Amino acid sequence: MADTLNEVRGRMLAAGRLGLRALFPPLCIACGDAVGTDFGLCSACWSDATFARGTVCDACGTPLPGESETAILCDDCLTHPRPWAQGRTVMHYSGTGRDLVLALKHGDRLDLVPPLTDWMARAAAPLLTPDTLIAPIPLHRLRLLRRRYNQAAELARALARRTGHAYCADLFTRTRATASQKGKSREERRTNLDGAITVAPRRAALLQGRPLLIVDDVMTSGATLSAATEAAQNAGAERICAVTLARVAKAP
Repeated sequence: MADTLNEVRGRMLAAGRLGLRALFPPLCIACGDAVGTDFGLCSACWSDATFARGTVCDACGTPLPGESETAILCDDCLTHPRPWAQGRTVMHYSGTGRDLVLALKHGDRLDLVPPLTDWMARAAAPLLTPDTLIAPIPLHRLRLLRRRYNQAAELARALARRTGHAYCADLFTRTRATASQKGKSREERRTNLDGAITVAPRRAALLQGRPLLIVDDVMTSGATLSAATEAAQNAGAERICAVTLARVAKAP
């Protein structure tokens, strides 16, 4: 009898899902066109996205031509060595990648967090160890008030939940408001962030001898990730890696 009830319940749930699918068909997360699966991209948006797959730079994750069984670096990371150990990204900050980042960052599209986190988890897999702590790049409190949420924190929280790793939302703090990095040169970006990111004193004990994965939405020159990495190193983190949703192909 129990088996029969379970079978009936299963058929009812399946019918309910079909009914919901008929009322609310899956849509492309980028443009809203109909797609075959939930949280997917239509063929046009997929072809307009450059995912970081195959051979990638070991420091920033940008895709590279050819095949290599050893760690290699892109020209940008060779010219400007990174203070973190390894880095990965999901996609280039162009086309669909740029649209998704801007929708999450400025368009209140928190519904994008689950699918973007799934992609980020695959990108971050080589960087994670069982005791890795995951933390986001922080926003200054004034900017957080304007935006209402920190997109990096939303991604980092979901990534930690998805991978089963420890998460600290307030590991880092912004000691002062900084001007937008947009339009600034590499050196101007570095100067703009000088001393602006520190490890919160009450959280420093979490880093002692522990690997850390820093999460941000976009990497351009790497100045923000560098500032956070150096702050974590000063606080005693053992091995620091970084993962981003998107990488600007060529930093200014």
